[in-house]
Amino acid sequence: MPIKIPNKLPAYEVLTRENIFVMTEDRAITQDIRPLQILLLNLMPKKIETETQISRILGNTPLQVELNLIAMKSYVSKNTPQEHMLAFYQHFDDVKDRKFDGMIITGAPLEKKEFEDVDYWEELCQIMEWSKTHVHSTIHICWGAQAGLYYHYGVKKYLLPKKLSGVYAHRALDKKTMLLRGFDDQFYVPHSRYAEVKKEEVEQIPQLRVVSYSEQAGVHIVMTENGHQIFISGHSEYDADTLRNEYNRDIQAGIDPEIPENYFPDNDPEKEPIVNWRSHANLLFSNWLNYFVYQSTPYDLNNISKEICEKYQ
Repeated sequence: MPIKIPNKLPAYEVLTRENIFVMTEDRAITQDIRPLQILLLNLMPKKIETETQISRILGNTPLQVELNLIAMKSYVSKNTPQEHMLAFYQHFDDVKDRKFDGMIITGAPLEKKEFEDVDYWEELCQIMEWSKTHVHSTIHICWGAQAGLYYHYGVKKYLLPKKLSGVYAHRALDKKTMLLRGFDDQFYVPHSRYAEVKKEEVEQIPQLRVVSYSEQAGVHIVMTENGHQIFISGHSEYDADTLRNEYNRDIQAGIDPEIPENYFPDNDPEKEPIVNWRSHANLLFSNWLNYFVYQSTPYDLNNISKEICEKYQ
């Protein structure tokens, strides 16, 4: 089934060229199907790139998905044209009276800041609190995961000695969780961050469990018992060249970055990266949509309530 995205969103042409089934709003209104309503809170600087990555990975499932885009009202994006923001994005005030099957909160390059020092922290807290009663299942990615763990459960983040950048091997700590159904014993995930959460601190929270882990990259996926809240430290949605682009950007900024680990063949930035994470990325989001959204969300979204959501914590 297709992913339904706004008419004229740049992702439409990109995904169509990749042979991913995409449906525009005009075509969707002719079908008598209730698509899954997914809200994307896009905090990444390059919003067009991120919305395309998320659309691609959500579009590679058998379920029909309608993607709704929101951005922070209290912060003006400096890396995305305002024409694009005005055309395709809403603010929290525009959707706060609605309910959603699922939500994705992306990362942001803010790990070196204290959460309370982030310009839009108060607004983000408002959205995360709202998600408890208005969203059936929420995925938090990278900094979004750190922010969510801190806000909901008081889990702290710790700065790393150096940036963690590369593609790392992971293993399931809980092989029975449906989120990792079909995963190999070892799977790979890109990471790009300056901070981490401690496994032993997460394990002290009764509502949380660490379901996947990397010896090099640390905690990968944390979730509540039935997946109402999911926190992912890596970037399964990344394109083949995203880490390379970040590496080149850091070079141009004079940061003198280390070469992303396990990414370029022979550790040579002149060679094309080999993608070894895409199949598990697709499986991760397909499992999320199927088992933690579609199979358990109420058909009438108005039935999502605090009482229902508390069952998934």
